[in-house]
Amino acid sequence: MSAPGALRPPVVPRGARPASRGPLVVLTVLLAAAALSDLFAVHAGVRLLTLLGGDQGFVAVPVDELRSAHELYGTTAGRLQAAAHLLCAVAFLVWFVAMRRAAGPLAPDRFRNGPGWALAAWFVPVANLVLPHRVAVDMWRACSPTPSEERTPPRTPLWPVHLWWGLFLGAVLIGRCGAAGLDLADTLQRTRTAVALSTASDLLAVASAASAAYFAVRLTAMHRAKASR
Repeated sequence: MSAPGALRPPVVPRGARPASRGPLVVLTVLLAAAALSDLFAVHAGVRLLTLLGGDQGFVAVPVDELRSAHELYGTTAGRLQAAAHLLCAVAFLVWFVAMRRAAGPLAPDRFRNGPGWALAAWFVPVANLVLPHRVAVDMWRACSPTPSEERTPPRTPLWPVHLWWGLFLGAVLIGRCGAAGLDLADTLQRTRTAVALSTASDLLAVASAASAAYFAVRLTAMHRAKASR
C-alpha cells in the first residue's frame, strides 16, 4: 500500500487563477508590429549604407538620392520605430506586471522581490540591466510544472528567458552606441560605422521581438496549466 498522497499532485494555493490571454494577444500583435518596423529600418539602413559606400571618403551619388535615403532612414523609419516600440513597451509592461501578480500565488517562496518590482525594476538606473531578468526568472520558476510524477521533468529549462534578455540587452546597447555615433559623426567613415551599428541593432531587435513572443506565450501557457489544476 502506497503512502497517502504519494502521487498526489501539488496543491496550488487559493487565489491562483489562470492568467488572462487578452494581454498576451495584444502583446503578440504589437511585437509583430515592432519587428516589422525594425525590418523596415534595416531596409532603409542598408540602402543608406550602399549609397555611402563611396571610395576615398567621397559619395558618388546624386545629392537628391542621398537626401532621400537619409530622410527615409532618419525620419520615416525612425518615427515608425519609435511609435511601434512605444506601444510595444507599454503592452509588455502591462503583461509583465499582470503575470507577476498572477504567478505570485503559485509559489510565493520563489520570488526574491515583491510584486511592485515587476514595474519598478525597469526604471532603476544600472540595476535595470539585471532586475527585470531576475523577475522573469522567478516567474518562470514559479510557473514551471512541479515534479509530482516520474514523467514530469525536474525543471523547465530557462533558456527562453536568457535568450530573450540577451537579445533585448544587445539590441538596446548597440542601438544606443549607433545613435550616439550618428549624433557625433563628422566624417563619412564615422557615419557609415554608426549606421552599420544601428542596422545591426535593428536586426537584433527583430530577433528579440521573436524571442519575447516565445517567452511570453510559454510563460502564460505554463501558468494557465499549473493554475488550472
